[in-house]
Amino acid sequence: MTLEDFTDFGGDDAEGDDGPRENGEGAARADADEADSASDVGTGGDRKTVDDFERLPFDDLGADTGIGAVSVSGGLRVSEDGDETTLRAYVTTDNRELVRLGKYLLVPYPDDELLFSRIVALEYAQEFEADDATEIHARRAMRRDEFEERDYKFVADLEPVAVLYREDGDLKRRMTDRVPKPGAVVREATDGEQIKTGLKIPEEGVFLGHLSVGGEKVRTAAEPPTVDYRLKDDYADGDPLVFRHTLVAGGTGSGKTHASKNILRQYLDASLSYPMNDGRTVRPAVVQFDPQDEYSQMHDDNPDLDAGFARTLDREGVAHGGHDDTVAMVPKVGGATYPGEGHRAEQVRFTIPFSMVKRRPWLVAGASLNDNQYNALTLLLDRFFSKGGSTYGGFVDFLDDPALREELDESGRVHEATYDAVMRKTRTKAANQVFDRDARPITDLVHELVRPGGLSCVPTYHINDSRATEIVVLAVASLLVDEKLSNSPQHQRIKDTPLVVGMDEAHNFLADAESVQARKVVTKFTEAAKQGRKERLGLFLITQDPQDVAEAVFKQVNTKVVLNLGDEDAIKSVNIPASLADKVPYMEKGQMVVYSPDNSEPVELTGLSKCVTRHGD
Repeated sequence: MTLEDFTDFGGDDAEGDDGPRENGEGAARADADEADSASDVGTGGDRKTVDDFERLPFDDLGADTGIGAVSVSGGLRVSEDGDETTLRAYVTTDNRELVRLGKYLLVPYPDDELLFSRIVALEYAQEFEADDATEIHARRAMRRDEFEERDYKFVADLEPVAVLYREDGDLKRRMTDRVPKPGAVVREATDGEQIKTGLKIPEEGVFLGHLSVGGEKVRTAAEPPTVDYRLKDDYADGDPLVFRHTLVAGGTGSGKTHASKNILRQYLDASLSYPMNDGRTVRPAVVQFDPQDEYSQMHDDNPDLDAGFARTLDREGVAHGGHDDTVAMVPKVGGATYPGEGHRAEQVRFTIPFSMVKRRPWLVAGASLNDNQYNALTLLLDRFFSKGGSTYGGFVDFLDDPALREELDESGRVHEATYDAVMRKTRTKAANQVFDRDARPITDLVHELVRPGGLSCVPTYHINDSRATEIVVLAVASLLVDEKLSNSPQHQRIKDTPLVVGMDEAHNFLADAESVQARKVVTKFTEAAKQGRKERLGLFLITQDPQDVAEAVFKQVNTKVVLNLGDEDAIKSVNIPASLADKVPYMEKGQMVVYSPDNSEPVELTGLSKCVTRHGD
């Protein structure tokens, strides 16, 4: 039989080696070992194959209490530099199907302290030195129904997160400062208190979702068995994170609106209020800009939220049900009509008065203005309002005065070309449709717009002109921000009420741009974000294009809730740890990662499967 002749090869049924080896001494030894394992062996006439030998009865030696043990075969080291840490656990055969990347584990120290860690890598390694890239190994594997786990080591690399310890009966955490002992038994973290302490998750606060790993909720032995994730919302623990600002980022179909509704509903719960500087305790108001006419549905109950699910939410302290104090503040724009068929919330129509432009010249700029043109616009507006002007139509007529154009040009204050550019860029269809329409001015409706414990939605779905939409959103948002930041506000109601300003499709309104008016808007909202903690103002930004939100605003956001994003630039822009960023493109609807450094370690969550209010058709 030649080396190429394998027609009678029998795999596990081979009767031994019929000829010499030609691959060297090492190969001969390996092949001989494998031939021995495949040949008949035994004494006294008993003939057995190696697969017939009985395994040691490990299961009879006692009950396992973990998933494996700390190994020193690859080193055992903890270091201030995480890249130099080596912490590995050998996982026993029966537990190997249970472990997953990201799973949380506990390693005990001799004095009852615990090392809280998570799995960051999994590896199969050969149990013995042998060449398994051979015909015999391959054919044997092909004829087996099951993979022989005991032939290989299964090792998990662990990342230390914190050391858990008791002090005066309370469970606390500190940075990892000890190395565990070789052979220490490693077990899965299944105690809710230990998991929350290890990840620094607050026990109380605003509910976001349930802790998960790889899309599966982390289970505990408690009832309910899930681990709820909450944002700090008590001044005893520092500033409530609502006033440190939130970003919800997710692509189309990722569930970002569903998740946003569930979060905002928590801020509307009757039990939630915040202390003001004057000693009063006041419930927050939420003003939500609504480009798809979805948030006014929060007025109504979700018909799919059954009694059993509601009882579960009650046990976990999650607010649910339609919010009665919901009003749709509908902008009157041109001839557009607002159907409002998707909800039962009260509707209040308003218009943007041109008088708001007096403090916000950029609202009337229909196209990008350079610095000279913007300065000219400011001068013209000052002249117009000082003469008693008040309406957009009046301002257009004011600019049509040739004597004014000539006067300003001859005095050197506004060149005639600059004057003409201002006229051209302020006389727009969008401005004509938005300003001074047949409805009450929004400045007269502040008490309807900002209500402690109330939700005001500003729908713009019915507006067909994107520039008109931009004017409406920025006019109302800047009114809220200006009054919050002002030392002498015109509308004390805004100043005296904790306020959450929600802005869906935030990238359309808070983008970096070269125009003067864009820079003015970004500067305004950046300042608002910086002073939010002091003024009880929280920005709640929702976007599918986080990379387009101005960096100056983005840097002020503490809490990032990231759902599925497919765009590499979008994922990079949210600036979350790489271990979580790698999961983002693969997350299913409702899965999210939360990066909130002042609240907890970076974590993966699963949102509620049902919206706590009405959502969708």
